[in-house]
Amino acid sequence: MRFLLIEDNADLARSVRERLELEGHAVDHAVDLADADDHLAVARYDLILLDITLPDGDGRSFLQRHRAAQADTPVIVLTARSAVSDRVDTLDLGADDYLTKPFDFAELEARCRAVLRRRGGAATTLQTYADLTFDPMGACVTVAGETRDLRNRELRLLEVLLSAPGRILSKDQLCDRLFSYAEPVSDNAIEVYIARLRRKIDGSAARIETVRGLGYRLTGG
Repeated sequence: MRFLLIEDNADLARSVRERLELEGHAVDHAVDLADADDHLAVARYDLILLDITLPDGDGRSFLQRHRAAQADTPVIVLTARSAVSDRVDTLDLGADDYLTKPFDFAELEARCRAVLRRRGGAATTLQTYADLTFDPMGACVTVAGETRDLRNRELRLLEVLLSAPGRILSKDQLCDRLFSYAEPVSDNAIEVYIARLRRKIDGSAARIETVRGLGYRLTGG
């Protein structure tokens, strides 16, 4: 999953990014609303984490514009404002959830999973394709009865491929889903992770096919 974090507190932003990246997510960081608009103009996100008090305005105005444009990317608001009226107003503006600072990172992760699950943006239950059984919560894949553990980036890559079986996904599309702008990505990064995932599903009727000059697709289902 690719997240956009809109937060002007550098220490908090760094901590949130590090925690979510450990889960295998790509996290881009915007320090204010203008920066957020620049990110959204060039990338698609699975989830937005939005602070309310920002240097160039109120995060709620961003939320209003986001929903007025009929953008349905889920938004979790992160704020120090704890009054019931603030929570109600923000949820009524279109926020999917509201988390008061300071918060526990485990709770943030759980709320991200819950919002994505409600929006259908993240797999949380067993998925089957051909003779593969993918368990996103257990971070593993079962091939013909044999369970094989997946590392975070392998898990996210398989999740992306399973979301569009038979569809060709370019290297750029896969990079967009697996890496943030701040991460240094080598020219062959996707090839490396494709090779690792192929080894993990070796022996399965499902396979990751290279379409020369175009990208990769999951076939065999």
